[in-house]
Amino acid sequence: MRSEPSAVVAARVPKKPRTEAVKRQQKRRHRFGELGVPEVLVEQLAAEGIESPFPIQQATIPDALAGRDVLGRGQTGSGKTLAYGLPTVMRISEGDKSRSAHPAAVILAPTRELAMQVHDVLRPLAQAMGRSVVLVAGGMSYTPQLRALERGVDIVVATPGRLIDLMERGSAQLDEVRVVVLDEADEMSDLGFMPEVTRILDEIPSQAQHLLFSATLDNQVDELVRRYLHDPVEHGVDSAQASVTTMRHELIAVTARERPGVIAQTVNRPGRTIVFVRTQMDADDAASRLRGVGILAGALHGGLPQGLRARVLHAFREGKISVLVATDVAARGIDVDDVSLVLQADPPHDAKDYLHRAGRTARAGEDGLVISLVLPRQRRRMARITRDAGVDSRPRPMHEGEQLAELTGGTKPEGAAITEEQYRGIVSPPRPPRRRGGGGRRHYQGGGKGRHQGRGHYDRDRARKPKD
Repeated sequence: MRSEPSAVVAARVPKKPRTEAVKRQQKRRHRFGELGVPEVLVEQLAAEGIESPFPIQQATIPDALAGRDVLGRGQTGSGKTLAYGLPTVMRISEGDKSRSAHPAAVILAPTRELAMQVHDVLRPLAQAMGRSVVLVAGGMSYTPQLRALERGVDIVVATPGRLIDLMERGSAQLDEVRVVVLDEADEMSDLGFMPEVTRILDEIPSQAQHLLFSATLDNQVDELVRRYLHDPVEHGVDSAQASVTTMRHELIAVTARERPGVIAQTVNRPGRTIVFVRTQMDADDAASRLRGVGILAGALHGGLPQGLRARVLHAFREGKISVLVATDVAARGIDVDDVSLVLQADPPHDAKDYLHRAGRTARAGEDGLVISLVLPRQRRRMARITRDAGVDSRPRPMHEGEQLAELTGGTKPEGAAITEEQYRGIVSPPRPPRRRGGGGRRHYQGGGKGRHQGRGHYDRDRARKPKD
């Protein structure tokens, strides 16, 4: 559907050399077995193409296996999921193999998308050790979550609001938790989940092992460390200021009239691209305009049904959608590899959001490009944000054409428009096979009126989420 850039244009796209730190890391390959990971998990990781641990995994896994409380600092994409996931699976697999009716480990994540990704990573590892994992998140059906907790499950991966809902119903008992993990603790603070987090931690035995991972340590996160972690060992990699040096940053000065054409050519390129905009309406409009010029783009924001959000993200991860247009709240915690370009069509709120957006690319030492469009009225604001983020770049005028192609590898779109029917065919759930016979079509009208159903149910995760 998209016109591809010529080989000549593609050849001119500059390639940023890998940093010296990354080169040194590649020369000195460690193995998970050297960190104390059992062979059954090493084989499972190898089957998934994972053979060498990232720096944060090398630093934290031995201490976590020793039972220490761990405070890990690292950006999204630095490998934190396995850094806490492997020790968690191994620690709860020690000793008696019988399964309690109550969970042995709880992993808290700030968003449904991140919780889903953590669940998908840990499930095969837990199964290899004969253990079970359940995903507990808002915006999803209660039934499978309740059934899993009733049967008995070893690890609960949860968003804070839904877990508290289940605790208040008496379905989630945390009195036997031995390991508790807080992933992206700073984002939970940003999203207003700290009261729920402390409520959950107060229900967990104080002698449980606490593993807290965060990109930054603001006041609320630091308070959690002081209140709940016991003599923690701290490991930090990929600090927020240092991470900006692992990618290329460009600021493009555009006018409001030029902006749509510059966006379209910038994203009409090989590889995955994430476009950040300010509001839900902006995301829908931008994705629709891009599809109108033949670019397969999908919108991701908090106003979409959870099922559609999951399918859009899955299509982007699988390469069926090449461009993802997202708001900041919806994109928090999204972990997608091989995103080679981040385009900030609208400025971020502050330096922290700039770093969060930029962190979607240049992951694990790969190349990445961050482009920010700057309208005349936004120049002073972007200067302050980039200065605070540690980015040394100034806006330069650029228009559609050869100069933009040299920077991004993108060409002016010339493909046919992608219809809504074609787009829905990619992101809609597969239709169940039609039954033969039966005397006509049945219409499902919403099911029963059990206590977990009904339109008036209060979903804490949805209620707490800020508007985007």
